[in-house]
Amino acid sequence: MSKHFCVSGSLLLKLDELGVRASAVLRRAGLPQGLLDQPRVLLTTEEFFALWRAMGEVSADPGIGVALGAESKVERFQPISLAALSADNLGSAVRQMARYKQLTCPEEILQQMDGDEWSIQFRWLLAEEVEPQVLNECCLAWVLSVARHGTGTCLAPLRVEFVQPRPHVNTIERHFGCRVVCGAPRNAIVFRASDAGRQFVTRNAELLAMLAPQLEEELTEQNGDGDFVERVRGTIRQKLTGRRPSIDDVADALHMSPRTLQRRLQDAGSSFQRVLEEARHQLARHYLNSPALELREAAYLLGYQDANSFVRAFRSWEGIPPARWREKQGTKAAFRCWGRAGSLRN
Repeated sequence: MSKHFCVSGSLLLKLDELGVRASAVLRRAGLPQGLLDQPRVLLTTEEFFALWRAMGEVSADPGIGVALGAESKVERFQPISLAALSADNLGSAVRQMARYKQLTCPEEILQQMDGDEWSIQFRWLLAEEVEPQVLNECCLAWVLSVARHGTGTCLAPLRVEFVQPRPHVNTIERHFGCRVVCGAPRNAIVFRASDAGRQFVTRNAELLAMLAPQLEEELTEQNGDGDFVERVRGTIRQKLTGRRPSIDDVADALHMSPRTLQRRLQDAGSSFQRVLEEARHQLARHYLNSPALELREAAYLLGYQDANSFVRAFRSWEGIPPARWREKQGTKAAFRCWGRAGSLRN
């Protein structure tokens, strides 16, 4: 997994087209001027969040996130998006995006089939604060953009879900063509399960045959032995959905025997139990940043039998109970907002 976000150079062009001055955004975010002019821009999660938060504050358009994610020019698509558009159908495209996303940032694309519904959401793995609303809207609009380009239709999902309220719900509903639900326990775009099988008019086996080997090679290099522990941790995170995954579950997902998994973790100076706890710790911080998620719900998602077990584990990680940690994070967020409001007055 990459530890930094690779920011596309096309972002500067899109900001200009939308009437947003990049210099003002960088100044508000506390980032150096000329940053986006560099051939390769790498940002930490904190810097990346600050950049996207600043876009929302500088822009006069409350729907700037949707506008940034709704790409109409295929020539601006990055290799990951092009590989997705070359897939056979929407389900395969999302799997491509989820697989190769880890090449460019510490971020995961999660998808889940639940009866007749298919939900897709994003998770920022190194975040210690709530992700900016503008970024959430951009990511979901990006998924829809790929879906619409690929299917050649104005595909509309069933609904879009947001944890935090949005004052511009009507703008979002017009773009996505569906209802928006605020106060949800997650930020997600929800399609019909049958939409995963929608054939792509953009499918291109020749182009995919050119892109996939290069992306796979980069993925192999990135996921070498030095990053093996992170691979295991990432697999555990994906399987922590209401139950504690066993070592057999994780080994099977990594296409190796449990004994080989144990040996390689030992060689890396770790163990399955330690990596499991690290994954739970990362996800716990992520879940607690969602104010709509109750502690017992977070405990369930992390595979704990009851909330008390989760509280004890979290106290061992952070030194304070989860409720207190969540309260402190809320205080930090309030101070950041107060500081930005003060800078605007000055």
